[in-house]
Amino acid sequence: MGVFDKIKNAADNLTGKAKESAGKATDDKNLEAEGSVDQSEAKFKQAGEHIKDAGKNAKDALD
Repeated sequence: MGVFDKIKNAADNLTGKAKESAGKATDDKNLEAEGSVDQSEAKFKQAGEHIKDAGKNAKDALD
């Protein structure tokens, strides 16, 4: 996983957490849901990066 991708995914996850917390604090269900979606997207992106890394590591092991 590239360092930039890892930082971006972590930032997206934190942004989602902040939105979700702000939505809960202000009783804004839309903002709360948007934050939850942002967190999920960041986690899926991170999982995809881990899969790419595993594939690269497997390829390198075979070389």
